[in-house]
Amino acid sequence: MRGLDRLLRPASIAVVGGGAWCESVIHQCRMIGFDGAIWPVHPGRSEMAGEAVFASVNDLPKAPDAAFIGVNRAATVEVVRALAARGAGGAVCFASGFSEAGAELADGASLQADLLTAAGDMPLLGPNCYGFINALDGAALWPDHHGAVAVERGVALITQSSNIAINLTMQQRGLPIAYAVTAGNQAQTDLSRIGRALLADPRVTALGLHIEGIPDLRGFEALAHEARSLGKPIVALKVGSSDQAQAAAVSHTASLAGSDAGARALLRRLGIGQVSSLAALLETLKLLHLHGALASNRIASMSCSGGEASLMADSGQAAGVEFPPLTDQQKTDLRAALGPKVALANPLDYHTYIWGDLAAMTSAFAAMMAPDLDLGCVVLDFPRPDRFEAPAWHLVVDAVLAAQAARGVPMALLATLPECMPEAVAQDVMARGLLPLCGMSEALEAIAVAARMGTPEAPAPLILPGPDCDGHLLNEADSKTVLAGFGLRVPRAVQAADARAAARAAMEIGFPVVLKGEGIAHKTEAGAVVLGLESVESVMAAATAMAAQSFLVEEMLTGTVAELLIGVMRDPAHGFVLTLGAGGTLTEILQDSASVLIPASQSELAAALEGLGIAPLLRGYRGAAPADRAAIMAAITAVQDYVLAHAAGLSEVEINPLICTPTAAVAADALIRRGTPE
Repeated sequence: MRGLDRLLRPASIAVVGGGAWCESVIHQCRMIGFDGAIWPVHPGRSEMAGEAVFASVNDLPKAPDAAFIGVNRAATVEVVRALAARGAGGAVCFASGFSEAGAELADGASLQADLLTAAGDMPLLGPNCYGFINALDGAALWPDHHGAVAVERGVALITQSSNIAINLTMQQRGLPIAYAVTAGNQAQTDLSRIGRALLADPRVTALGLHIEGIPDLRGFEALAHEARSLGKPIVALKVGSSDQAQAAAVSHTASLAGSDAGARALLRRLGIGQVSSLAALLETLKLLHLHGALASNRIASMSCSGGEASLMADSGQAAGVEFPPLTDQQKTDLRAALGPKVALANPLDYHTYIWGDLAAMTSAFAAMMAPDLDLGCVVLDFPRPDRFEAPAWHLVVDAVLAAQAARGVPMALLATLPECMPEAVAQDVMARGLLPLCGMSEALEAIAVAARMGTPEAPAPLILPGPDCDGHLLNEADSKTVLAGFGLRVPRAVQAADARAAARAAMEIGFPVVLKGEGIAHKTEAGAVVLGLESVESVMAAATAMAAQSFLVEEMLTGTVAELLIGVMRDPAHGFVLTLGAGGTLTEILQDSASVLIPASQSELAAALEGLGIAPLLRGYRGAAPADRAAIMAAITAVQDYVLAHAAGLSEVEINPLICTPTAAVAADALIRRGTPE
């Protein structure tokens, strides 16, 4: 497949079609400064938007570098065929009605297949997309309004949604957008391939993704690797969920580890920052553009209002930002700058004693910026520029710039509301090397996300999920036997066909025992588990009362510190998701879980375990004995090793609960669902 350079950075553009959309492409190119050749193509027109029109693709002076195809879906295929034959650099397919139409248009998928055949190795964007804007070179294969302006360097944006792309270009936050590209159906060229082409441009500083789906996991891994090697961070807003990943509900894992958990685990694994909103996406990109990823989440906050300081403290805690206590040196320097009446803390309310005093504000801001901080934020909300002049506010800007220069620690102006940071101010301070953050909640989320990104080592390739399977369910005894072969510790157990056999098995194992009804999912909820049976009579009575065809009698485990869940789900969108969580009857109540993708390193698994809400129990809460951490890790590793060995056809694995004691970690219940029995 040919590269995307000619398409994304064209010297000549063909516009095929005669409607208003096509005329708009010509206008948008001229408005953003395109100075190359523009060749409209239409069989019945002689002029379009001031340009001479060619009757067909074959009549063009030469093969265009890029083409915008604005004709109906059936005609699009033939135009693509003609462009490919001429040797065009690539095309944007505007028309809809292809595979995205689903059952509404029975021929949509086949027409998209015809489109790909017609293109051959000529790159295509779409179909069902607006195209792209290149604000660096002044090329806009774009049929509608947009807010992009010419820039010399900036961030790149990719989205499947053309309307969201329009909205993002309309931002007034001071973010320089170098490229905005829509991927549409990703029929041939997906966002990973587009992203690699954009990151290769030395004028692009960071990449923002609005992701609806990832069709090629290997390609997405390659994109992350490319970004890592270039030192250019990626931040993503992932939307949507996979119904397939949550369709199988025989386990508790399915309710915890759906596609959202897989997506989060994937982005975290690849070092891609994940945000919760478009606003946070823009603010994070702004931070990354100016400073790159942050080494930590340790920041300082300064404002002239106690209300703002409190709001920063509360919002920062919710976002995952840390405000370190002031050092003795900071306190000494701040006292000298602010006098005796100001309470010294981080976040700092510096009051209005120094308002309008450039030297005093510079001293105070510089005093606050300890060298081990990663960012300093001065909260500053500008008055409406259409109603008030704001010279005193601009003095604050100058003071922050001076403090940044003096301390060498990045600093930001943070407006509590986006509308309180005028676009002209944001653009001006960005040009002067100062970060304008617009909106407190999205700004603090951006800081937290940039601090979590870092530069991770390249992870091992994912285990791909493979095709779906019917899902043969192994019974508990067989599941335990299989997993025990990979090192999982299981209780002593005997299967029994009836109540008398269960009683004999209990005598063989030794009391107390656990009685379980076989072939029943969610045994506790179904009344198919009875614990702590101390006699033959109690086993007989429990088995007689239980609605089960056969039974499993197990040793009763004692000394429990905590119960865990270890589950693996096949997620068709992201691979195999391994979930750790609070186990037993508390699984759905607490919803306390963490997910990683397989294969996961020991450090990833340990971090997921430590991040659980019940981690204090495992460490030994209030003087209680701690759980055997090594035994827990061995159990998790055993499950992962099984998945690695049997990924083909595997649907899910679950241990729930894993009984964690001071000396062991034992699987009290297990299930495996896979395509065919072994």
